[in-house]
Amino acid sequence: MSEHHTLIVLFGATGDLASRKLYPALYNLFLKGYLNKHFAILGTARRQWSDSYFREKVVESISKEAGSQEDRKAFSEHFFYQSHDIHDESHYTILKSKVDQLDQQFSLAGNRLFYMAMAPEHFGTITYYLDHMGFTETSGYTRLIIEKPFGHDFASAKELNDQLALHFDEEEIFRIDHYLGKEMIQNIFSVRFANSIFTSLWNHHYIDHFQITLSEKIGVEERAGYYDKSGALRDMVQNHIFQILSLLAMEVPNSLSGQDIRAEKVKVLNALKLPSPEDFLKNTVRGQYEDYRKEQGVDENSQTETFVAAKLAINNFRWAGVPFYVRTGKKMAQKETTIHVVFKNVESNLFSQSQPVPNVLTIHISPYEGFTLRLNTKEEGQSTKLEESSLSSMHPDQVKTASPEAYERLIHDALIGDNTNFTHWGEVRASWLYIDALLEAWKKGNAPLYLYKDFVDGPKASQDLLKKDGRYWL
Repeated sequence: MSEHHTLIVLFGATGDLASRKLYPALYNLFLKGYLNKHFAILGTARRQWSDSYFREKVVESISKEAGSQEDRKAFSEHFFYQSHDIHDESHYTILKSKVDQLDQQFSLAGNRLFYMAMAPEHFGTITYYLDHMGFTETSGYTRLIIEKPFGHDFASAKELNDQLALHFDEEEIFRIDHYLGKEMIQNIFSVRFANSIFTSLWNHHYIDHFQITLSEKIGVEERAGYYDKSGALRDMVQNHIFQILSLLAMEVPNSLSGQDIRAEKVKVLNALKLPSPEDFLKNTVRGQYEDYRKEQGVDENSQTETFVAAKLAINNFRWAGVPFYVRTGKKMAQKETTIHVVFKNVESNLFSQSQPVPNVLTIHISPYEGFTLRLNTKEEGQSTKLEESSLSSMHPDQVKTASPEAYERLIHDALIGDNTNFTHWGEVRASWLYIDALLEAWKKGNAPLYLYKDFVDGPKASQDLLKKDGRYWL
């Protein structure tokens, strides 16, 4: 373990994301020694806070984390605050002076990580001033972490990327998707590429289909203002689901380097088959939970989807004929993120009393973490009748507690310059082109919006999507 010398300039330091996720993540890196004496956090926002008040808010945000009061105090002493108007050039002069001062005070070797915990429409303005006011002229590294949403469609994403590319190289831009920091998402690599039993079977000859489910029990809550302009397709499918799909479907990379892995993910997303508008309508389902329009901040006539199910296809040799079924929704029966890999069934007349069921590898991502493999075994006693059995390896609670939280893992990756678990522009580009085509098909085809009751598995139409293929959601 080595300590990282770095200055993190946090734009949006007074926001909800910073207090809920970023400060606890940084604190845990501090407790583990990755951040120690030679780091500083310079928070900026419009509010007129002092250093001491900022530190109080930081300590408050980490009050339930491990460690002692002395640990929290020592951590908070590395935090500084500068009130800042991102549109005022003179404020960047003040901010630059503070950056240079902290670099010397904490011996940071000129390493600078700029974290954009704010709305994307401000990224272009901030990066322009960071470049033109000399923030990136340093003997160390400069890196930029940006939060989603990365655009609202392909045009806005491209405009945003073009702005960033004027001032930062692609390898310096870390587009964060917290799903890529989850323990079991990262375990997909180990399952696929470190086990010959799966490496040899991971193709259309042996796999019947995939199912990816990201469901939530909660509604839109305080995100209604954003969500009603976004919907489930943009909020979950374009990023989280497509990222999971690319990890499941990618070819074996040349190495575990970020460059090689992300290159293979880009190939998968570019290979997503674009159906005709008519087939888009046949292979997707839009839903909305019944009380959505009563939520505060939601248009009373809103047509925004809170549920999406889709049948996707990848146009390459490995996955010819293998459907990828995906679904995500709010106010669902349970909160879960799971992947089911359903293998083709055995064609056998040996078992007259009962037919084998397909083998299924389930990757549990949250709230449970682990793997389950469904097998056919013989029923006990004087019988050849088959029954289902499961091999299961689930992470106990103490393992989950010790495992780094997603933001902790991803911030650490950014500190060491490892962009493996961050999204490349090629991935963003390909995903938005697909989503734009789907949205256009919905619009022109007047795709129905199915209402569904709270705490069920979405509208009945999503069950029918698989039923017509002779399959069902697991």
